[in-house]
Amino acid sequence: MHKTVLVTGGNGFLALHLIKQLLAGGYFVRTTLRTLAKKSAVSAALQANHVPHLERLTFVKADLTQDADWPAAMAGITYVLSVAAPVFVNGNTATTAVAQAATAGTLRILKAAAASGVKRVVLTANLGAVGFSNKDPHHITTEADWTDPAEPGLSLYERSKLIAEKSAWAYLEQTNNQLELVTVNAGAMLGPALSDHVSGSFGLIQNFLDGTLKRIPNIAINLIDVRDVAAMHIQAMRTPAAAGKRFLAVNDDPIAMPAIVQLIKTQRPALAAKLPTKPLPSWLIRLGAPFNQRVREGRLLLELNHHVSNQRAKSLLGWQPLHNNETAILSAVDTLIRTGQIKN
Repeated sequence: MHKTVLVTGGNGFLALHLIKQLLAGGYFVRTTLRTLAKKSAVSAALQANHVPHLERLTFVKADLTQDADWPAAMAGITYVLSVAAPVFVNGNTATTAVAQAATAGTLRILKAAAASGVKRVVLTANLGAVGFSNKDPHHITTEADWTDPAEPGLSLYERSKLIAEKSAWAYLEQTNNQLELVTVNAGAMLGPALSDHVSGSFGLIQNFLDGTLKRIPNIAINLIDVRDVAAMHIQAMRTPAAAGKRFLAVNDDPIAMPAIVQLIKTQRPALAAKLPTKPLPSWLIRLGAPFNQRVREGRLLLELNHHVSNQRAKSLLGWQPLHNNETAILSAVDTLIRTGQIKN
């Protein structure tokens, strides 16, 4: 009998790819939505992308900020792919409020899964929780690393994901239940969207094309295609030896922002006039960092060692990134054009 997998936040960018790959792989899928009014849009997006076996997909209402619906959502479930994050409060709100919302939502999933006899939870985590304190040029970031929550320049989002992940591991250490946890710590997620919903990482592309970034900083980024992140989740779900481990979802090499701009310019020439042409000197980023949070975030990215190992996923899960940086970027650009978020 095919196992049933619960995917949280089924209308999300990554969640839709997970649902697509799970259905194609023979699984039954149950997915949560904060409101079932979104069900028709999810079904339409999957139909439009020719996803097979939609008869195996069911929907359930559940909200990460509420306990009530989770026992029903978890009933009869073998695996949980915990993708959704609770709605974050305004970015100007205190960091502790954001972190508490993310942590509470994560623990709610784990407690409900444990109470329902779920075998394993695969939690979508963030590279910012792993490698954003590695400024040693000789140290390659691996799953053994943790970012310092007090790291200057760490964004609100990254800090909240870090604290939530730490809380998840701590919860399992402190409770003596049989639930298995795996985390997939993804870099900046690009690639094609199956609906109009995109990841926050798309802001990187949009900022170059909408005039927000008028100069090009010489900052490197660790990218990954959403399709490869989804594949890693599924491999982490069904590989027995993955239990209790973190996996870094990144491409083999980082890519620098000037190369991203040049790629878009040459491969999507209709957008060339929208792109900045002048470099942003690194010294200017360092100079402005004490006065602006966003510039502090840029300075941190400037200082980091972006050599990140994906070797554990390759060796233990048999995973390989099938889409390189260029494919992920151009697919994201095409998605933004298709959805009208960038005018071609």
